[in-house]
Amino acid sequence: METVSKTDSENAGSDLSMGYLNKHGRAWFRTAALTAFALIAFATNSVLCRLALGPGTIDAASFTTIRLVSGALVLLLVNAAGKTGATADRGNWTSALMLFLYAVTFSFAYISLNTGTGALILFASVQATMIIFAIFKGERLGLMGSLGMCAALAGLTYLVFPGLTAPSPSGAALMAVAGISWGIYSLRGRGSRAPVVVTRDNFLRSTPFVLLTGLILLDNLHVTFAGVLFAALSGGLTSAIGYVIWYAALREHSATSAALVQLLVPVLAALGGVVLLSEALTLRLLLSSAMIIGGVALALTQRKNSQRPESAE
Repeated sequence: METVSKTDSENAGSDLSMGYLNKHGRAWFRTAALTAFALIAFATNSVLCRLALGPGTIDAASFTTIRLVSGALVLLLVNAAGKTGATADRGNWTSALMLFLYAVTFSFAYISLNTGTGALILFASVQATMIIFAIFKGERLGLMGSLGMCAALAGLTYLVFPGLTAPSPSGAALMAVAGISWGIYSLRGRGSRAPVVVTRDNFLRSTPFVLLTGLILLDNLHVTFAGVLFAALSGGLTSAIGYVIWYAALREHSATSAALVQLLVPVLAALGGVVLLSEALTLRLLLSSAMIIGGVALALTQRKNSQRPESAE
């Protein structure tokens, strides 16, 4: 009897272990799949914007307007289909303004930047904004974090330093503003308990800003079917749906791992630009990518055990 009981106990333990592994294996796969989809969506945003604005199929203001309006419409449908119910969380005008500033400077920057360079400046600026915010809130980078931050800044300086392959100064400045705006928008929304609802509200609140911009720049109006299609895909799919998927993935990510995986976006965007737009993969872009991604990764790993900043995507 004792032997049988012992065997039964061992079998039960084995079954529990297998169940635990299967459950967590499925959870890991789900998180990995959601994360991959979100990162591809973010990189595709850069490719779609460059596809539309590079050849001049649409003006930047119209692209931004269609992008944010179509994103708002898709999020309204997602909310209606999902029956999210009542929630205390809502968007706000400050976040909506940051979303607008990100979207409009992002569009105008891609008139003169190639896909990989634009994405690299964008996400370097995003991470720099988050790290500076963390320092302001009392976090300390430490030696390795400080070295990483210096390496990232050196890589960004090298990328935009005047030379034969340096990007447009105005385009780089606009993309830096886009990154800072996106970083602030992200920080403001990180504590949200209803991210889909908050994102929907922010998209809706951003529409007056883009419509006003479109009216101011009405003389530059230029749209084609291809341009409208690229803008609608950017807003409705790779922005609206991409953000919803990213929020779902964030539930299983630590703040550090979430920041680190985003550093893959410039690489994906650069590859998309090379494959789909025949853009050159320059030595300057490769070296600065390594410096920025490696430096920011080093700085962020220093924050692993630090307290998560309060509030703010």
